[in-house]
Amino acid sequence: MNHDAYPADYIRGILQQVRTVALVGASNNAVRPSFLVMKYLLDKGYAVIPVNPGLAGQQILGQTVYAALKDIPVKIDMVDIFRNSDAAGPITDEALELKPKPGVIWMQLSVRDDAAAARAEAAGVQVVMNRCPKMEYGKLSGEWAWVGGDSGLVSSRRQSLHESGRMQSLGLGLRREN
Repeated sequence: MNHDAYPADYIRGILQQVRTVALVGASNNAVRPSFLVMKYLLDKGYAVIPVNPGLAGQQILGQTVYAALKDIPVKIDMVDIFRNSDAAGPITDEALELKPKPGVIWMQLSVRDDAAAARAEAAGVQVVMNRCPKMEYGKLSGEWAWVGGDSGLVSSRRQSLHESGRMQSLGLGLRREN
């Protein structure tokens, strides 16, 4: 996989298959990017589990915070790493020890660890680096254009509302089961 340019179908496929996201580096500060991404993903219907050892046992946006990935009692589909690049390798290794392994390791904007990505891919896990799932979802759904962003996609297809009726979804039949 070329980790400098991800095809839209690769990102779309990940965002469609994922149901449960462990957000490592979650913050309870409403102005921090990790808080905003968590809120956005929750609003889109994903189950988002915050991971932050300093906040373990507390709640962020109504979700219980865990100290480590291994403490999460449910299957994780995607680990979203909201830490620096130096922390990405150990977090990836922790994720790869989970049974079952998550299907995706996602490293946030400016987070990159090629060696960790190679280990994950060798274990059959998809990897995205230096991208934000909130931004990628927005690009694919057309929301990005609302704020003047260029999604890089051209489509004549009308966007559809998320089942909440409040915002757009990917418009690809993405429905969340509770």
